Amino acid sequence: MRVKPLMAALAALAAAPVAAQQKPVEASLLLPQMQLHDPFIVADKASQTYYLFTRNEAAMTGDRRLGTMVYTSKDLKRWTRPRVVFALPEGIWAKGGAWAPEVHAWKGKWYLFTTFHDEAATLPPEGKRKPYRRGTILAVADKVDGPYRAVRNGEPIAPKDLMTLDGTLYVDTAGKPWLVYAHEWLQTTVGTIEAIPLNDDLSAAGAPRVLFRANEAGWAKGQRQADGDSVWVTDGPEFHRTAAGTLVMLWSSYGERGYVQGIARSKSGNLDGPWEQLDPLVRRDSGHGMLFRAFDGRLMMVLHRPFTMALGKLYEMKDVGDRVEVVREATELDLEAYPTHPCVQPHTPSERRVEC
Repeated sequence: MRVKPLMAALAALAAAPVAAQQKPVEASLLLPQMQLHDPFIVADKASQTYYLFTRNEAAMTGDRRLGTMVYTSKDLKRWTRPRVVFALPEGIWAKGGAWAPEVHAWKGKWYLFTTFHDEAATLPPEGKRKPYRRGTILAVADKVDGPYRAVRNGEPIAPKDLMTLDGTLYVDTAGKPWLVYAHEWLQTTVGTIEAIPLNDDLSAAGAPRVLFRANEAGWAKGQRQADGDSVWVTDGPEFHRTAAGTLVMLWSSYGERGYVQGIARSKSGNLDGPWEQLDPLVRRDSGHGMLFRAFDGRLMMVLHRPFTMALGKLYEMKDVGDRVEVVREATELDLEAYPTHPCVQPHTPSERRVEC
């Protein structure tokens, strides 16, 4: 499917009545027909169902609320029309975002981590740059497919004076939970990946610590800004422990020609590292990926490609002990219907501008 058929399909979905869009429907969507960004898949063994979480898109759900939607599938190829599983309640500090939703099981509940912001809530300036409030909030549900309700009135887990995003849950070998997130380059110039210890209720239990900086990766390229500064982006940390016990982290930044799916490895096998940067898993204006195990036992990776008007892309992966590697593109599932761009377009005009 090329761009015109894709846009026609999305237009037809947007034109459908809201009530009709919310009714359960058969799994008839293919990945090239599905708007998504920062995809996260939960493979639920109990129901033998894949749940793909992403930011709510009104064109897909007919629901204009800011929040998270979920697609479901039995085979990773045919998907149901999405429905909203979390909507930001009125009165909460945030005004925009709903980025990078992740869903994790913890202590008998399901927890949604997703990032919001408020551009009017400014933080102290960094040179000519003007950071503002951004952070990952928490929501909880009894079932993987929700509905989710905000925890602690939607206050971010990390300190609110830090401009952070893309929080993920990491549980160490002692069973202790951590929030790992990206500290935004608007506040740091060189973006970092940081970690905060958590209590059992997933509230912060200590101070942030830096795991690594974006410019430690040889493939990462600083992005020139209008004020003349070069900045380095960090996005989408996600963890995997190999069968041999090696701890690796997927994360994304920008390379010479667009968005990149990177990977780092902990030399100690622990969260504190030190972290060494390996060769990227995927370039091709692709990133913010995560790993999951398919029901047939295969290790899989899902990411979005391209960065603008993003769609889902699936890869079969291999655990080689000291890292994970790409085996092949799963084109039989995603139909490889993705235009790729030599230059990344801005996520928002002030945040993701990249030179060609």
